[in-house]
Amino acid sequence: MSKNFAPACERNKAPILEQLQVHFANATQVLEIGSGTGQHAIHFAKHLPHLKWHTSDSAVNHASIHAYLRDAKLNNLVAPCEFIVGVNDWPKLDVDAVFTANTTHIMQVHEAQLMMALVASHLPKGGVFCQYGPMKIAGDYTGLSDEEFDRHILAQGFGGIRDIEQLQQWAPGLILRERIAMPANNFLLVWRVEK
Repeated sequence: MSKNFAPACERNKAPILEQLQVHFANATQVLEIGSGTGQHAIHFAKHLPHLKWHTSDSAVNHASIHAYLRDAKLNNLVAPCEFIVGVNDWPKLDVDAVFTANTTHIMQVHEAQLMMALVASHLPKGGVFCQYGPMKIAGDYTGLSDEEFDRHILAQGFGGIRDIEQLQQWAPGLILRERIAMPANNFLLVWRVEK
């Protein structure tokens, strides 16, 4: 099994971890939607030993995730389950937190909408959802690079950068508690479940 490598994961793992250490401080079980290469999972699980980190992605990415997990040898990392929003059922896990990075703008609009609804309906009261990536604010890009990036991914057939207000409309039961500006015009959105 060979490891895939995403330079963006190396660049953003430290600032994301800094926020997760705050917002996942009381979490016990985290589902990562779209674990990708597996780089984020091993970094976060290593530095958040109090919680169990559940990886998930399409089967095509499982080999890389397994390779990272095998070498990391961390007791709080769980092998990936196959989970694609809109294709697979929500994993049969008892989680009180969800994390996703750089997935929302890749998803088609209906998939991003479904993800928000699924997270809202499956997290318990007080559960937290940390969502990282590029976002629009009130319909506006946060920079020229985001606008160019959005045109690029739309041309490739992806869903495009979503507006934070749009995500709020799609997530009944999720309350946006913090909108944290991150490097490279990205955001970490911190949602809480209040049922």
